[in-house]
Amino acid sequence: MKGKRMPNELEAAWSENDMADGETVKAQVLIMRTNGCCWAKAGSGGCTMCGYRTASLNNVTEEDLNAQVDLALSKYKGEPFVKIYTSGSFFDTNEIPVSIRERMFREYAGCKRILVESRPEFITDELVATLPKNLTVALGLESSNEEVLRTCVNKGFTAAQSKEAGEKLKAAGIKVRTYLLLKPPFLSEKSGMDDAITSARFADPFSDEISINPLNVQFGTYVERLWKRGDFRSPWIWSLISVMKQLSGTVNSRLMSSPSGGGSQRGVHNCGKCDEAALAAIEKFSFSQDPSDLDVSCECKLTWEQYLKAEKYLGTPADLGRAFDSDLTIRM
Repeated sequence: MKGKRMPNELEAAWSENDMADGETVKAQVLIMRTNGCCWAKAGSGGCTMCGYRTASLNNVTEEDLNAQVDLALSKYKGEPFVKIYTSGSFFDTNEIPVSIRERMFREYAGCKRILVESRPEFITDELVATLPKNLTVALGLESSNEEVLRTCVNKGFTAAQSKEAGEKLKAAGIKVRTYLLLKPPFLSEKSGMDDAITSARFADPFSDEISINPLNVQFGTYVERLWKRGDFRSPWIWSLISVMKQLSGTVNSRLMSSPSGGGSQRGVHNCGKCDEAALAAIEKFSFSQDPSDLDVSCECKLTWEQYLKAEKYLGTPADLGRAFDSDLTIRM
């Protein structure tokens, strides 16, 4: 059938820039089709903002996964960095059997850097002892606030568990990239910014990199329902810039952000006129770590400042732009 998603094919593959050994390099990015995130399939509903379950299938076999690896290798152009994503956790053997994990580590052994993602419950002492030293493990902490994790994100683990996993990896010489969520649902713009800053300082001791991920409204998610009825607005790019500026020079980890859907209504956005320049500034800062690269100007910055004040006065995280004009005067 036309358009049928085959279990022996990759969901996606492309090349992009990232850092390895302090240099900007090309990275091969792979999204594998697996049997899906254990948390999303546990009857919990999964994380409120995550639509990646659409990249998973049922009954993906070891043979299918080997075929995906063959395809990945056929597309490989010698990039020194390889990122391997699934719709869940690379170390969940229901997604990636040990034999596939070991094969991929073997095939990419000559790379300067390999990155995979995992929930913290899979990071055991036994596993860590088997990991190659060119590996970086990305942990989706999202927030250091346990109430935010539980009620806003429905993450299914605690910040303490993520910290423990990060410390195990760091002690073994494995690098850690921590993902933080900018503006989870039910938080105002200002609360979301404050939460990201607090969470970054919490994660810094067990991280090598901290990726600030502005919430992107993905299809078929709880957040999408909130967004459609006006109860959620994706964060402003000004908020992301402010978080980066406040953290710059106060943490040891590399700060970075590569927003999904940036510049769209579903993704982090400003007025539309300055979005491209503002996102380019964030990308430049992610490599340089020079806060002066974040200096962007646009008249909509005043609107953002008024937006923060209006949220505070009204006591709501709803999308005020749907009820107010650009200058935040009430529509008649």
